[in-house]
Amino acid sequence: MSGLLLPDRTVVVVISGPGGVGKGTLVRELVDSDDRLWLSRSWTTRARRDGEAPDAYRFVTPAEFQAHIDRDGFLEWVDFLDYRQGSPRPTPPAGSDVLFEIDVQGAARIHDLHPDAVLVFVDTPDRAVQEARLRGRGDAEDRIAQRLAKAEEEVERSRHLPFERIVNDDLDRAAAEIRTLIANARHARAT
Repeated sequence: MSGLLLPDRTVVVVISGPGGVGKGTLVRELVDSDDRLWLSRSWTTRARRDGEAPDAYRFVTPAEFQAHIDRDGFLEWVDFLDYRQGSPRPTPPAGSDVLFEIDVQGAARIHDLHPDAVLVFVDTPDRAVQEARLRGRGDAEDRIAQRLAKAEEEVERSRHLPFERIVNDDLDRAAAEIRTLIANARHARAT
């Protein structure tokens, strides 16, 4: 995989964290309120969940995903639980900053390619809250157990990267904290 080719002043923001902590909700809030943020839509081979927006991911077959790997079309990709997910090479509109919603392994790859990226690790106050959110969005019991186990692994891996940590116990506050991080990064890139 080759590098992340973006204009010099582009701010790259990575939102990571365990499943069910509210990353998608935060990302929608950030993109909806900031015309300069462009979301890199991840690809996945998993099926769309009930109630999940059709554009939450680019839902593809395993063969389509593999063909994109073979064309070097992903910036990063990973086998995750029982499916694949990955970030295509970004092609944002001119003047846009890029937002990735990806796992910790993907965040590490983006950080390698773009050391100034703003890395944000979102979590819930505790695993009971995460479990309730997973259950609330309709995840199956076996999937909830997998995601809770994976959460501890992601928290541990995140400790080895320069993540800003945000506890998503209040959506407005969490979004405001991330907006401040983005504003600070934009200011630093502009000078």
